[in-house]
Amino acid sequence: VVTPFEQLKITYEGQVCLLDDPLQMANPRTAFAENPMVDCSVQLDVRGISPMYGGRPVNPDGSDIEQEAEKSFAKAHYEQHVAMTGTIVVGEEVLEIDGLGLRDKSWGPRFWQAVHWYRWLPLVFGPDFAMMLSVIGGDDPDRPPRQGGMVLADGEFHLIRECSIESDWDEHGYQTGMRATGRTDERSYEVEGEVISLIPLRNRRTTPEGEQLVTRITEAMTRYRCDGRTGIGMSEYLDQVVDGRPVGPDLR
Repeated sequence: VVTPFEQLKITYEGQVCLLDDPLQMANPRTAFAENPMVDCSVQLDVRGISPMYGGRPVNPDGSDIEQEAEKSFAKAHYEQHVAMTGTIVVGEEVLEIDGLGLRDKSWGPRFWQAVHWYRWLPLVFGPDFAMMLSVIGGDDPDRPPRQGGMVLADGEFHLIRECSIESDWDEHGYQTGMRATGRTDERSYEVEGEVISLIPLRNRRTTPEGEQLVTRITEAMTRYRCDGRTGIGMSEYLDQVVDGRPVGPDLR
């Protein structure tokens, strides 16, 4: 951290697993065993271009909110749209980085099974226009999912009051595209997304009673369109896996 919330440096020197087919990560042990490890160097300069979104929730008197650890997804969380420059070297390939994105930071206990399912879309069209859309669902089908996020417009955040995300899927149940709507106090936004590349991740945990819990997280580089502009972002979808199937209601 160079200047909190304003400038950070990211560096890495080590190896990475180079995948021809990112879908192999559905079985990470096989993916790491059957693909080459190559040298990697990362040198990035990150600068905030927006206010901070989020923080640490507390009680009215300022004390910490008590929560069972296994029901915690993060003690606190914030996000910030950023500009980034630098280089990433993978093997003999040098990638020059000069672009925009979103940095999110969580801390505290993290149990991936604490959330039933969610759809999280961070996207950037330019330094003057970006957004994050979020829909988080619980295991009670009669309770509507939580909807939220923000729109960055001309240096200010406008909170999302209502949000919906409708997705397209491939034969594996991975997202290939989506249509999202978000409404702030000022206006509504219509967003279309097209997945460019996707990698599936998983988390497994065994309870003290011996039950194995499995969470699937799909991370996809996604091209977005809104208000006649084209931008880049991610689509991160999380689902608990029950009886071999992800639980998200939009997958059924």
